[in-house]
Amino acid sequence: MPRQDSAVMAGSLTHHGSPNPAYSSNNAVPVPVITQTDSRDKWSKKMDFLLSVIGFAVDLGNVWRFPYICYQNGGGAFLIPYILMAIFGGVPLFYMELALGQFHRTGAISIWKHICPIFKGIGYAICIIALYVSFYYNTIIAWALFYFYSSFSSILPWTNCDNVWNTPDCTNYFGIDNVTWTNSSKSPAEEFYTRNVLEIHKSSGLKNVGGVRWQLMLCLFLIFTIVYFSLWKGVKTSGKVVWVTATLPYIVLFILLIRGATLPGAWRGVVFYLKPQWGKLLETSVWVDAAAQIFFSLGPGFGVLLALSSYNPFTNNCYRDAIVTSLVNCLTSFVSGFVIFTVLGYMAEMRKVEVEDVAKDKGPSLLFITYPEAIANMMGSTFFAIIFFVMMITLGLDSTFGGLEAIITAVLDEYPDHFSHRRELFVLGLVVVCFLGSLSTLTNGGAYVVKLLEEFGVGCSIIAVGFLEAIACLIFSILKAPHLTLFDYTYPDWSITVGYIIGFSSFMWIPIYMVYKLVWTPGSLKQKKQNTLTREKIHWSPPCSFLFKPQF
Repeated sequence: MPRQDSAVMAGSLTHHGSPNPAYSSNNAVPVPVITQTDSRDKWSKKMDFLLSVIGFAVDLGNVWRFPYICYQNGGGAFLIPYILMAIFGGVPLFYMELALGQFHRTGAISIWKHICPIFKGIGYAICIIALYVSFYYNTIIAWALFYFYSSFSSILPWTNCDNVWNTPDCTNYFGIDNVTWTNSSKSPAEEFYTRNVLEIHKSSGLKNVGGVRWQLMLCLFLIFTIVYFSLWKGVKTSGKVVWVTATLPYIVLFILLIRGATLPGAWRGVVFYLKPQWGKLLETSVWVDAAAQIFFSLGPGFGVLLALSSYNPFTNNCYRDAIVTSLVNCLTSFVSGFVIFTVLGYMAEMRKVEVEDVAKDKGPSLLFITYPEAIANMMGSTFFAIIFFVMMITLGLDSTFGGLEAIITAVLDEYPDHFSHRRELFVLGLVVVCFLGSLSTLTNGGAYVVKLLEEFGVGCSIIAVGFLEAIACLIFSILKAPHLTLFDYTYPDWSITVGYIIGFSSFMWIPIYMVYKLVWTPGSLKQKKQNTLTREKIHWSPPCSFLFKPQF
């Protein structure tokens, strides 16, 4: 017998013994109440849920993307469109997903039969997108693990130019006078990243990505092993792991903030980060970037919030949860900017250049070249390198937990007869698929594959799925093909076409399921429309009080 989808009706209850006083009445009017199913997992503690949501929302992008977007779009002036987009766009969507998941108590696929059945393809699209993310995101965590292992040395290997992987272009300017920095100069940290970690010089591009780096494959295997044993038993295990992975980054951020503030030239970075450029507010692109940043930072549309909140008690105050976790996320992004730009100011001081020349790096280059380079030349460099990469690993793991849990919850709720009692095996199979799908990113040219998946596997697809307000970003990115470059390599035209195919392969499931539903639903055309566009009837009342007056 199939498991009940999201909740069971307890029937008509009188005033005595009602488990949900929010729906009771002094006049003993019979009211239905929705209670939790015994078969569904539940969070052991409220903090398990909050830390899981915060851990998912606060990821590597908070550390590098927000500071970069902020200074690029007007510094302190950017906070105005950022806050407005958060209030009127990000937080309402964030709250909506928490409320829907908690109310219907089901994952991203089966929830649509309660809302609008014809859009069920959105759930499948979300799962495909989450798979694409797992193919490259965990590789970035594996890079961090490689750095973590390499940090256990009295002299960090990216400190000087005396290593076997270094080239004549390697230029070490820290602690050395009269060093000329030219356009062809490469720092020791850059050559460690490109020639030792990635070995990208052995690949000529996507046509010849080279062999798999066994060191990175071992790191990725360890990452997925941690992921499996954190997720295999459901929220009861992942809820305990996040007490470490979601809190440790804040301890490290605080330590790095204090250290960065004491570095020479730190003030230059802070001024560059926050100096307002009010004229930027007149540019449309600044407001679009603010919307995109808050959307990708909070993470609505990925199905994770639906999945995590579906394990909450029905009367949980999800409105308060949305406000608290959104504030924590946004404040983390803001504080991370000080952590990053105090160090960039220090590097500009050492190179005797402008902060703008140092801050041009973004994304993985900022995390794996610029910041490690600065750490390598600090007092206690080994200690700061170890805690920095521990922070990166834990930030990444939390987001991986959330992304895979979205798939797990969606599939188990949609196919309970097949998988509800085989969670451990299903999670193992999913982890194996993700590991195999990541192998191409572990090759010598794996960084090119990571860039391709990052650009096309998530961007336009997730916006189309979860954030209709950002439709302008979707149209812009479709009409104007991105010019992709990585180091000295320019992506060929055929790779851009492959990227669009990757992006479309997830989004296409929405119209495919619509057509399938219309074709196979019995009855006349009018009956088909009625059956596919209207939700299943749930006999309960009142219909809106939960959303407007959530109970803790």
